Amino acid sequence: MSTTGRDNNPPIRPRISDATLRDSAHMAGVEFGPKDAAAIADLLVRTGVELVEVGMVAGPGSKDADLVLATHETVGPERSMTLVVVRDRQQVAKALDEAERLGVKHIMYSIPTSEQHARLKLGSPSAKFLNTLVKSAVSQAKERGFHVTFSGEDGARTPAERLVPYVTAGFEAGADRFRLAETVAYLSPWQMEEVIADLTAIDGSEIEIHSHNMLGMAVANSLAAVRAGAQWISATVGGIGERGGNAPLAELLTSLRVIHGDTRFDLSHLTELSRLALKGAGLGEAFQSGPTTPHAFAYELPGQLTHPEAYETLPAELVGNSREVRVRTRLTPALVKWALAESGVFVDVEVFTPWLIERQEREGGPVLDRDAIRKAAVDFQAA
Repeated sequence: MSTTGRDNNPPIRPRISDATLRDSAHMAGVEFGPKDAAAIADLLVRTGVELVEVGMVAGPGSKDADLVLATHETVGPERSMTLVVVRDRQQVAKALDEAERLGVKHIMYSIPTSEQHARLKLGSPSAKFLNTLVKSAVSQAKERGFHVTFSGEDGARTPAERLVPYVTAGFEAGADRFRLAETVAYLSPWQMEEVIADLTAIDGSEIEIHSHNMLGMAVANSLAAVRAGAQWISATVGGIGERGGNAPLAELLTSLRVIHGDTRFDLSHLTELSRLALKGAGLGEAFQSGPTTPHAFAYELPGQLTHPEAYETLPAELVGNSREVRVRTRLTPALVKWALAESGVFVDVEVFTPWLIERQEREGGPVLDRDAIRKAAVDFQAA
């Protein structure tokens, strides 16, 4: 495993993709602009990151279009990858139309694999339906000429008897790579090795690991995945991301250097990268991972607030923390309705929400929590 003589295993030489402009960008309350995207993407490529993941597409009129286009202009579409949400065949077709319009070459399908996530997002926990869906989605994309990575969203909590047939089906349909998403931090490094070993045993498989850091083991789990045969690691600058953060790029690359003697990467850009990402994310001078921070259980998607058990490693209350809404301009009536529940403030959310979005855009998008949304509703009543 090491080039420093610590053991006799082959050296680890994973390829790195960075999800700052997708995962970090969709962390509650974080909204990068095109200038942020261009600067971050440029430094990532200069550092030696092979693939820059940027934006999310679910259908026409993607709100991340400016980020995608800025990244393409800076590092080229061949060095970029965009996430495509998968719900059903018709929705996928519309999302692929949008990806083509944006000039995307490499897509990453986000497909929920655990029974819990599949029931919530696909409307069915059926493994047969899941396998049919991945075959259809992959086939559609390959027919259009995309390079296709497909994910196992909440894959770390998906039993092998469900996950392995799903991954096999995706590769049989022509996918290029599979990403195991540890959406909810769940595995120890030794458990991760077992999960990945099942996947790398699939004929023709190319495996990537994407870990979250709620338990503080994202780097360890990423290295364990590679030890078991994964060829790719997904990270983010500063570890910025939802649910306790992601595998932090600087710690990952320095671990590869110190532990495995890997000198492929130019580490001199890491501090500037972190400063740029933290400034663009509005997070101050540091991002702290783990379950005790104010953003650990902060959400901007109503489904995460109404079904927190599907997204949390452990309940916020267990560590004395609490759930909170954290949002800038990505407001929806459902999110506003959650924030106003039991507040004693009554407004027509279908009218109030666009009013608040317009005010947010006018004021530069300051971060809103539940109390701020409630105060805004009082202001709306008085307007």
